[in-house]
Amino acid sequence: MDGFFRFSLEELPFIIISLVVAFTVHEWAHAYTAYKCGDNTAKNQGRLTFNPAAHIDPLGALLILIVGFGWARPVPVDRRNFKRPHLYSILVSAAGPLSNLLIALFTYVLLFVFDATSLIPLSGKGAEFVSSLLGTMLQLNIVLFLFNLLPFPPLDGYRILEDLAPDRIRTKMMRYESYGAILFLVIVLTPLDQYVIYPIFDMGVPFVINTLYKIISPLFM
Repeated sequence: MDGFFRFSLEELPFIIISLVVAFTVHEWAHAYTAYKCGDNTAKNQGRLTFNPAAHIDPLGALLILIVGFGWARPVPVDRRNFKRPHLYSILVSAAGPLSNLLIALFTYVLLFVFDATSLIPLSGKGAEFVSSLLGTMLQLNIVLFLFNLLPFPPLDGYRILEDLAPDRIRTKMMRYESYGAILFLVIVLTPLDQYVIYPIFDMGVPFVINTLYKIISPLFM
């Protein structure tokens, strides 16, 4: 860490660019899926856009740079507008993490193109910058994909689990949701994250990268 920030000053440009792209696409995916499923709430509030200003929460973004944990502006969704509330809510919740996985896939393809061909005519510092940016974007989007699937409120994984549960259990989950959110904050903001969150990343990130490699590498052989 350099001074005030969690990341080094050399890493900051790559982290900031990657976060802006990842958060913007993630929240747009929620908004677009909700719109296609029949809910115009996000669209009417100007969230169906790739403009980062509509999705980035300044405090949430700053906290990521300082403590490594933060958030974007949640997309408003009114499930009463869905003809099939449970199914469409699951699709909306899953759209965000899946968008990060797709960014990771696309980024990995670009890394293969960059390393295996001369389609990107860069050398020296330019090549180093592109390689570092793509590597950071790959890693960060995989982390966001896994992180948002954790079954803690208010993450997307919890919303999916909630909509998969029978109505009787879902009602109880909603009743105790605030306690779950507090527990989640305690985990991620204390040393407990070393025993709960980091082991998931330590196993999950290499697994996803290896899976993407198996999908992409045959295309360049």
